[in-house]
Amino acid sequence: MDAKRVFVANSLLAALPRTKYKELSPALEPIVLNFGEVLFEPGQAIRHVFFPGNSMVSLLTQEGPRAIEVGLVGHEGMVGIPLALGIDVSPVRALVQGSGTAMRMKKAPFLAEFRKNPQLQRGLFRYSHALMAQVTQISACNRLHRVEQRLSRWLLMTRDRLRSDEFHLTHEFLGHMLGVRRVGVTQAAGALQRRKLIAYARGDIQILDARGLEAASCPCYRIVKALYGPAR
Repeated sequence: MDAKRVFVANSLLAALPRTKYKELSPALEPIVLNFGEVLFEPGQAIRHVFFPGNSMVSLLTQEGPRAIEVGLVGHEGMVGIPLALGIDVSPVRALVQGSGTAMRMKKAPFLAEFRKNPQLQRGLFRYSHALMAQVTQISACNRLHRVEQRLSRWLLMTRDRLRSDEFHLTHEFLGHMLGVRRVGVTQAAGALQRRKLIAYARGDIQILDARGLEAASCPCYRIVKALYGPAR
């Protein structure tokens, strides 16, 4: 590890030089994000930003009466990115779907640090670009690809952000994330299980064959993964 770097669970924070991280750290509050917790609603003022560690947050938008996922944020990013772009309201619902740790920072100290920290600026601008491209790609994916392909893509993206091959998700919740009926998720998950790509029981999912699951996914998984560069 570079002597100027400091290891933390969130990759954006870990990329900062040690001195810059030390300047930032007094304003960072370690917290636990719980499954189902809503961090922001659309149009709501952003009062904190969140740097996930081993937690994961879905970004949801409304499509008719239902919400559909357009983005995922894990250890690679930050929830509350509009603040870095000069916008203080959220355009989406931010919903915790993977319980775990995160660092929280209040709006005022975040903005003060952002303005004077060029390394943080560069990291967040790069991440903003990747996140916007991810949102665009997932929106197209939800419209164009089969449920089985989309589920495979989603499971792989979840694995990458939680850094685990095992997690807990119900068919109903997956249906909301993918914008399909529960029966569609049941059929797609059953097909992947019969191919021995995943094991699924009572909401517990285990990825058995990541390479096979990637082959079953649409190209969107590889496109989105490439946006963030090599895993850290």
